[in-house]
Amino acid sequence: MAVGVFDLFSIGIGPSSSHTVGPMRAAAVFAEELTSSGVLEQVASLRVDLYGSLAATGHGHGTMTAILLGLEGYHPELILPDEVEERLASIAETGTLQLAGSVPLPYGVADMVLRPLTVLPRHTNGMTFTVSDAAGSELRKATFFSVGGGFIVREGEEDAAQQELDESKKELPLPFRTAAELLKHCQNTSLSISDVMRVNEEDSRTEDEIRAGLLHIYSVMEGCVEVSLKREGLLPGGLKVRRRAPDWHERLLKEDKDRDPKYWQEWVNLIALAVNEENASGGRVVTAPTNGAAGIIPAVLYYALHFAPGMDQATQEDRDDVVVKFLLTAGAIGVLYKEQASISGAEVGCQGEVGSASSMAAAGLAEVMGGTPAQVENAAEIAMEHNLGLTCDPIGGLVQVPCIERNAIAAAKAINAAKMALWGDGSHRVSLDEVIVTMRETGKDMSSKYKETAMGGLAVNVVAC
Repeated sequence: MAVGVFDLFSIGIGPSSSHTVGPMRAAAVFAEELTSSGVLEQVASLRVDLYGSLAATGHGHGTMTAILLGLEGYHPELILPDEVEERLASIAETGTLQLAGSVPLPYGVADMVLRPLTVLPRHTNGMTFTVSDAAGSELRKATFFSVGGGFIVREGEEDAAQQELDESKKELPLPFRTAAELLKHCQNTSLSISDVMRVNEEDSRTEDEIRAGLLHIYSVMEGCVEVSLKREGLLPGGLKVRRRAPDWHERLLKEDKDRDPKYWQEWVNLIALAVNEENASGGRVVTAPTNGAAGIIPAVLYYALHFAPGMDQATQEDRDDVVVKFLLTAGAIGVLYKEQASISGAEVGCQGEVGSASSMAAAGLAEVMGGTPAQVENAAEIAMEHNLGLTCDPIGGLVQVPCIERNAIAAAKAINAAKMALWGDGSHRVSLDEVIVTMRETGKDMSSKYKETAMGGLAVNVVAC
């Protein structure tokens, strides 16, 4: 089916949508197929091969443990942090995996086969699952690709999936693949960008379901911040990165008792840091549109709810309206990146993750601050234009440095982009579509060293421990 707002904003665990959420989802799908095909009880051995970026940075991104959970039948949007800790502790202690939740197999992280220098044709984030019976005969084998944002594609089904996607888009009331098509719908119908997205979402959900779903998404974002602000100490992984959000929050509460507008950036920084510190520790976050960029949209939405003009007099219903409109608009822009380029850091660098999120957030903010469709498109364009070329080179393969601070910087960029667009009339020299194509081509030309492989940039120039 066509990519929708609930595909771009999904609930999962950190630290990475492409390296944690996607692999867990693929493993869970494979486990379910073993059950549905009737071969599960015959399985005597399991083999997991990881390729390219998944193999190169999998340890730091929690790929292997996520796959173990998926093979046990857990899905990223349903599993809770306590369940994660409990199951991983059990597997580590016993050395036994409960395949599809019922068949015990001696298997763990150390048994996975890593092939970092082998990149499969479809995508650098490739993984193959193979199970055999007691005689060594292969029972089932499947290869999946984690293509960013938690989305997965199965080898051999790419063309069919694309055809299904194209057909489903044709059935939407207001289908669009480009910003030009999106703006044309706005012009022809006098609808805002959020309204166009809402009309398309209503093809599969009621308006009340859409509203309730988006408000739930934001409640998880808020919950993520609340949990993060209570955690202190060092982030896991060995880099000894100290959590800053709790201390910053305590200082802000002392210095800014009346929510003075002059502190807006400190609050935005705090929200972005809090979300991404929680993501880095493997906590529950909203993929928006990826985990590595999960703090940007919550931070900018926080700005919209607390510092945008008129919000000091807003009712709860008004605030809920802002959340819904913001996320629908951001989702519409996210569709453009998913359709025309990529939101995978392993495919196009961090411009595809942080850049896309910053662009989506800028659009959402411009819309809730009264921008016209042209101004909203301009805000999205400005934000991405100034994230072009952003590399993905996390130190130690961990989603910590530079990822956490990068979210805060990109959130501020999004706010500035929205303000710049709102001071204009919507006309501008470079279109959003042109910038998206440029991002895609830049990612294609970018050396693989800078695309989540831990082979270049900060990942090699800074000592990890």
